[in-house]
Amino acid sequence: MQIRRFVPGEEAALFQIYYSAIHLVAVHDYAQEQIDAWAPSTVDPELWASRIRGINPFVAVIEAEPVGYADVQATGYIDHFFVSGRHPRRGIGGTLMKALESEARRLHLKELTSDVSRTAQPFFEHFGFAVVERRAPVVRDIVVPNAFMRKVL
Repeated sequence: MQIRRFVPGEEAALFQIYYSAIHLVAVHDYAQEQIDAWAPSTVDPELWASRIRGINPFVAVIEAEPVGYADVQATGYIDHFFVSGRHPRRGIGGTLMKALESEARRLHLKELTSDVSRTAQPFFEHFGFAVVERRAPVVRDIVVPNAFMRKVL
């Protein structure tokens, strides 16, 4: 597995990772209407591309195929952290988290934070994050609960 920065042109592949992570994995922790609101089957490709370029994620690649991606911003906020639902339990998430922690140290950050799904909370806890606040954000008129989590570095 290789971890590298996002390459323009991969936006559609990262959407497929995002979509599969939610529809194949998070579906066990959320109702179908929440899943559909969180990850609709279609998004505006220009908006999605702009979003991905803006967060400039790290991408996990196996045999030239992107299988996961995650970002850490200059503030220490992790906006996206997704592993393909077709590639679970292969160490991809752990490898991405280590890359984010390494980047955080390079940036001299004091903490990492993220709004974390119910599905991902045990994973984040395993890496030393703690729930600060339970939240109920509304996405496309549907409440999709998550937790704001923090890790002090």
